[in-house]
Amino acid sequence: MGSSMKKTTSRRVGLIGARGHTGAELIRLVADHPRIELAYVSSRELAGQLVADHVPGFVGELRYEDLDPAIAAARGADAVFLALPNGHAARWVAALDACAPRSIIVDLSADHRFSDTWHYGLPELTRAHGAGRTRIANPGCYATAMQLILAPWLDRLDGLPVCFGVSGYSGAGTTPSDRNNPELLRDNLMPYQLAGHMHEREVSHRLRHAVAFLPHVASHFRGITLTAHLPLRDRFPDSASIAAEYRSAYAGEPLVKVLDDAPWVSHIAGRHHVEIGGCTLGGDGRRAVVVATLDNLLKGAATQAIQNLNLALGHPELEGIPHG
Repeated sequence: MGSSMKKTTSRRVGLIGARGHTGAELIRLVADHPRIELAYVSSRELAGQLVADHVPGFVGELRYEDLDPAIAAARGADAVFLALPNGHAARWVAALDACAPRSIIVDLSADHRFSDTWHYGLPELTRAHGAGRTRIANPGCYATAMQLILAPWLDRLDGLPVCFGVSGYSGAGTTPSDRNNPELLRDNLMPYQLAGHMHEREVSHRLRHAVAFLPHVASHFRGITLTAHLPLRDRFPDSASIAAEYRSAYAGEPLVKVLDDAPWVSHIAGRHHVEIGGCTLGGDGRRAVVVATLDNLLKGAATQAIQNLNLALGHPELEGIPHG
């Protein structure tokens, strides 16, 4: 991996918020992408330091910079990833709107996920509307898993779906807190924000169907497990019929794999796809339980951002994303 590899196009991408876990994954993916390259990476805390000193495997002399929004916008990148904490996108978007209105913005925060003027980029569900869009809201990690579980059943749900989630502590970001403190998480499962979580509201808004979400943090670093209880309007004969619905819904989707058994979070770390499995039917045939896993830093963030950028640029959606 490295920035010195020969690219077949000169599409240049800026990255704002490069210090975080997701920022590092985006650097790796862009460095290995055949048709885009990094124009700059902005991080106040790491300004002046070599990217290669912080991202294993990265090759080149690119350094982090502490960029002002107007200066970054004037660099003229074809696209910009905003990998910032929630609530910090506005001044960067304003600068890009003013100086580089044709540039593509992929916002990985929650700041534009509820906006009707931004494209909500969950490609397996929304790609038909993604081509040529220049303002793209990247979905949340849990929200991606929840929507992929729930979408095939939207017109057949009978009540409130309940989703129990467990995330690795990378999902809490790099700013120190109880939820990313390995000492506090050792031999522990930490519940938090058990009603009204951002991803609960995001999914309810996007699917136009209320969902309950119960998030927890565990002691592993990356990857989420989501177990969903689905109350169904119609009776199904057996668990295999539930799995068959998913195989039909996601046939031909390389980044959604449907398994017979429940997926393990330890198997998804570092992978770019979602796994759905463990489909189980309750005794009355109207209560399904389904499990999904994904890497919160990849399909839950950076991988999906690359999918969205590829679609916006007219490239093959999975270009630069290892899969198979």
